[in-house]
Amino acid sequence: MEVPIEGRITLAVVLRFVDVATDALAEAREEIDALNVYPVPDGDTGTNMYLTVSAARDAVRAVVAQDPEVGLGPALDAFGRGALLGARGNSGVILSEMLRAIARRIVQAEADERSAAVMAAALVGAADASYAAVGTPVEGTILTVSRAAGEAAAKAAGEPGARSRDVFVAAAAAAREALARTPDLLPVLRDAGVVDAGGRGLSVILDAAETVLTGRRPVPVTAPLGARHIPVPIQPTAGDLTPDGPSYEVMYLLDADDSGIADLRETLAGLGDSLVVVGGDGLWNVHVHVDDVGAAIEAGIEAGRPHRVRVTHFAEQVEAAGAARVSARSGRRVIAVAAGPGLAALFEEAGAVVVSAGPGLRPSTGELLEAITGCGAAEVVVLPNDADSVRVAEIAARTAEADHGGAVRVAVIPTQAQVTGLAAIAVHEPGRAFDQDVLEMTATARHARQGAVTIAAKQAMTMAGPCEPGDVLGVVAGDFAVVGEDLFAVATDVLERLLGGGGELVTIVGGAGDGDGALATRCAAYVEEHHPAVDVVVYDGGQPRYPLLMSAE
Repeated sequence: MEVPIEGRITLAVVLRFVDVATDALAEAREEIDALNVYPVPDGDTGTNMYLTVSAARDAVRAVVAQDPEVGLGPALDAFGRGALLGARGNSGVILSEMLRAIARRIVQAEADERSAAVMAAALVGAADASYAAVGTPVEGTILTVSRAAGEAAAKAAGEPGARSRDVFVAAAAAAREALARTPDLLPVLRDAGVVDAGGRGLSVILDAAETVLTGRRPVPVTAPLGARHIPVPIQPTAGDLTPDGPSYEVMYLLDADDSGIADLRETLAGLGDSLVVVGGDGLWNVHVHVDDVGAAIEAGIEAGRPHRVRVTHFAEQVEAAGAARVSARSGRRVIAVAAGPGLAALFEEAGAVVVSAGPGLRPSTGELLEAITGCGAAEVVVLPNDADSVRVAEIAARTAEADHGGAVRVAVIPTQAQVTGLAAIAVHEPGRAFDQDVLEMTATARHARQGAVTIAAKQAMTMAGPCEPGDVLGVVAGDFAVVGEDLFAVATDVLERLLGGGGELVTIVGGAGDGDGALATRCAAYVEEHHPAVDVVVYDGGQPRYPLLMSAE
């Protein structure tokens, strides 16, 4: 792994961190969910923290995709806003405030400040922000872990010659040690035989930062820090799920003047517990556990304009809500990620619900989750149509199934490209049994050999040799296999490689750079002339960066 040189934190480092942290939380999500017994044992802390960081990652990536020359300040502003808007659950909202505090401190750094001192101050500020965000701070939670990390970071930064990587190594180690002590501070954790779920999620994030800055992976967390949730009755502490405790989780975004937030906090604190209000500059994320949902929302209306309101039932109401959703959902739908307007139209014509995406603008977990839950179907098939989006789709699928209490079944077919998604949906048959339909679509996608043609944007070394900006690159099965100068020559080379293993049907999808379809049509004629037994179909996909997408089945 390439390790960043010491110095000021750069946008490249931030982008690397958000990718590593998101992937790490995706891997640890189920473990963290299993640890979740406080403040309510609803098993979604890992998912909520993943969705929060994923939203921040998607926001900063979108800004960079729109303007590759964007400065660090605007990128971090987008990162913080993305975290705030995408935060879910108690731990997710707290985490969003911590991430925003870190981003703010980095942006505010003076030119003569040492990088180690800046990052230590950022981690201390994040810990302070986490405590300030919570109505009633409780030790043995993510708050304790954040404070330990901040204190260790400050101590490490004070050492002569300290570097930012030293700060994060110390912070990550202190977080793991503090996490191990959380059961000693919170009886509900000790009784369940687990560490705090939110603290574990924060530890995963700090480990990711250490990996990015040092190139080393921290020692894996093992028992007793792994998921060891013991399914025995738990004696809840104040604010937990009890017959007399709050029955609802209420969350909403709030457009409001900052001056009115103190009164809002006071009102909500009197209605329930697990209160977290974070944000600033007119936009806030509000989270509280209450019995009176209406009063919690009315408090927001008095302060400003609540929107994106989310209400979750706890306890026995969860089962009743799940049963109601079963009767409300029916049928089967396909969710397809499309990288261009023509491709979107093709998927829609085949009956799919389309989520728009493209190079550098991959769909977020939240977008796919919204499409899955919003389509109203009891059975959903997801076609991510991009290798890097498969995991995002799988997280969205599992989250939808968990959120709907068995009311929806979701299958993700790991389509690696747009053309394999087209192949899969071509054999989709809603009248078949769900498992059989998924099997047929998966088999078809797997047997479709996919290729593409693109233009090199920079000098690089590929599997086919070196390339210069402007060179034509042929892609086969996701790898660069051809480097040339002529689009048609490279395209036919790719087609011959795809047909080398045989085939009965070739699909050619013209991109935005082939607006009149001349290249796609010319390639189709080539196949008809040199492979007369092979059928050819041509579509206008409109996808950017790739003049042609191709597949052979």
